[in-house]
Amino acid sequence: MRKTGQQPQSYTKDHANDHTAPQSQQKVSQNNHDNPQRLQAPTHQDTQRFRYHQGTNIGGCYTLEQWLTPSMYSAECKTSELAAVTSSIEKNGLAATRAKWESHWQNFVKADDWYWLVEQAHCTTIRLPFGYFTLGSTFCQSTPFEAACSVYTNAWKSVKSFINTASNYGIGVLLDFHALPGGANGSDHSGTNSGVPGLWGNQSHLDLARRCLVFVATEIKNSNFSNVVGLQLCNEASYSAPGLYTFYDDAIAVISHIDQNLPLYISDGWDLSMALSYANSKNTRSSTTNPIIVDTHKYWAFSDADKAKSPQQIIHEVQGQLSELVGREGSVCEHRAGQVVVGEYSCVLTEESWAKATDSDRTALANAFGQAQSRRWQEKAGGSFFWTWKMLPVPERASLSKLDTDDLADIMQDWMPGGGWGFVKQTKTGAISPPFNLLLSQIDVSARRQSALEQQHTRRVHTVDAHCNYWDRNCPGQYFEHWRYESGWKVGFADAAEFFGARAKYRWPGTGGDKIGCLEVWCRKRIMESGMQGPFVWEFEHGVRAGIRDFYSLAGI
Repeated sequence: MRKTGQQPQSYTKDHANDHTAPQSQQKVSQNNHDNPQRLQAPTHQDTQRFRYHQGTNIGGCYTLEQWLTPSMYSAECKTSELAAVTSSIEKNGLAATRAKWESHWQNFVKADDWYWLVEQAHCTTIRLPFGYFTLGSTFCQSTPFEAACSVYTNAWKSVKSFINTASNYGIGVLLDFHALPGGANGSDHSGTNSGVPGLWGNQSHLDLARRCLVFVATEIKNSNFSNVVGLQLCNEASYSAPGLYTFYDDAIAVISHIDQNLPLYISDGWDLSMALSYANSKNTRSSTTNPIIVDTHKYWAFSDADKAKSPQQIIHEVQGQLSELVGREGSVCEHRAGQVVVGEYSCVLTEESWAKATDSDRTALANAFGQAQSRRWQEKAGGSFFWTWKMLPVPERASLSKLDTDDLADIMQDWMPGGGWGFVKQTKTGAISPPFNLLLSQIDVSARRQSALEQQHTRRVHTVDAHCNYWDRNCPGQYFEHWRYESGWKVGFADAAEFFGARAKYRWPGTGGDKIGCLEVWCRKRIMESGMQGPFVWEFEHGVRAGIRDFYSLAGI
């Protein structure tokens, strides 16, 4: 039987100064059925998967959108990837089209861009949209892309090269299944101009989508991509899509047999509350399925209701976003693990909204809008990804005859670096700002980390005593297992220290130290790895969370 206060020393011994139990709780468990613990220090992969994701989308690279990369489209072409590739084949031939597409993939993010993302934008993670056609000719058969399948022969090889390059810069990659067979929604970014969400209810499309996900999950596992932070099963599922959660069930089940540790991201289908309830049903402390993270998108640029709001009203509204998390986070043991990332957002407001403000206030309000979002996502989400990073370079615009109107030319002239849609522009103006901890110098990170470690023992004694005294005072005579709280505190404190020092440890470029962003699924992971069972596991979880908080407090982050 485990003694009161015995700790998972294989991990925490490097961070804890002693392993004695709280004096008020020198008891042994009355009913200890714990499993063997599997706790290890956070790995390189853990750090990239569960830190806060300060990121951007790389839209328009592997899934074309005409408004982002019009140079890939002929003058009379429709707006989808299928329209672009079909038109190019008809005009230039298959070989020339394949060469153009491969050049597009290869040159979309250049060396200077990677340095900017790391050094200036402090980007930790990229959300990379891809389509089923990106996976190669095998997955194009019996689809609208069959005639163009050879164009995509090397597309997946290019994606793998992108992932490896990102790894060299310490950047994680969220693989976003953006364009599914038939379309998860009716928009052109699903690959075609069909205008309908043809995936749902079509068994052949669903089967192909599942085959695609199995292929990608297997590739992630076999290629040892330590910087792939997750796989998104579907982008922007249409609202109330029939069979959406059955599709998720099937995909999660098959992927869990390939790699049950790979975080899986699901579209909320524009109903965050419903998606969180589903994720919570999967993210139990006893479940062996993959961690499920909900992807939600936040825009104020489309609906009539948003057009009726002033910029000031919208800025105020941002402060209450993600309220659906109430009652679904903060305690895996009680609520299960409700985890959200904001997979897309922008700094765009409609002209109807701007008309409700003075021109002289526009710049300040635009920055305030972006800052409000940055703060809120950092407070409540596991990460955020701006839409989007890159648009068409200026020299390529002049040849687009269909844009040769005065008004549209003026709009396009201001387009790069993207205005309210541009990660570059909004980063440079300060509208989008990274968390404070990512701005620290490595010398400062090291000093803060060391200071926190030196104060660890005193803080642990204080925090553990406060926990024990609170429960013993408010529930006199009731049995507890406070040693679990202390065990959890040591794990949490050590985890926070590891994440914060990871950039220096792994020699990733850039400044700053990371914080645990996907905290809910990280706590679930730690509970499962602790092997703890029974009615007092909550004390371990509370301890993990307290240890993390205490490290941040002592490090001043």
